[in-house]
Amino acid sequence: MTGYFEKLMVMGQKEIHRALVRLSSEILERNGGIDNVMIVGIQTGGAHLARRMMQIMEKSEEKTPESGLLDITLYRDDAPMLKAPQVGRTDLDSDINGKRVVLIDDVIYTGRTIRAAMDALIDFGRPKSIQLAVLIDRGLREFPIHPDYVGRTIPTTVDERVEVLLREEGEKKDRVIIYGLDEKQRAEKEKP
Repeated sequence: MTGYFEKLMVMGQKEIHRALVRLSSEILERNGGIDNVMIVGIQTGGAHLARRMMQIMEKSEEKTPESGLLDITLYRDDAPMLKAPQVGRTDLDSDINGKRVVLIDDVIYTGRTIRAAMDALIDFGRPKSIQLAVLIDRGLREFPIHPDYVGRTIPTTVDERVEVLLREEGEKKDRVIIYGLDEKQRAEKEKP
């Protein structure tokens, strides 16, 4: 991440785990359990978090929720501008028609990723509802999309980046870090 420096670690491994337990409980409470509910993780960070949340739900409910992975690469509004898009895997356990689908993502920012995810889901069928759970809501929305479940709200600026770093992606410890522009990059950005 050239031009950025680590400003602040806002969540560590324990805080992330506690947030996932709370989010899982809220989803179960709102939906009256996991019957007719499908947990769908958005590739890649959301998919890792979805797997963890499904394990938490399975312990609580004593059965595994239906699940899926969703790659939104070709649904992004900037897809035509990508030179060689890396398309990931989309895999849904079962038919989504009539299901309460809970999308899981790591960070919500502009809302564009979630808009693309909803477009992708609709190509697979007609869910009863689509709910959204995110670990981090950093604000600064460009689309009128709001998560139903939030692990933590962290106000940010457009010059900052929020990264969710997970063990599944080769990290030694889970953590959420805010990165800021270094002085050279900030000066370049501010030039007329």
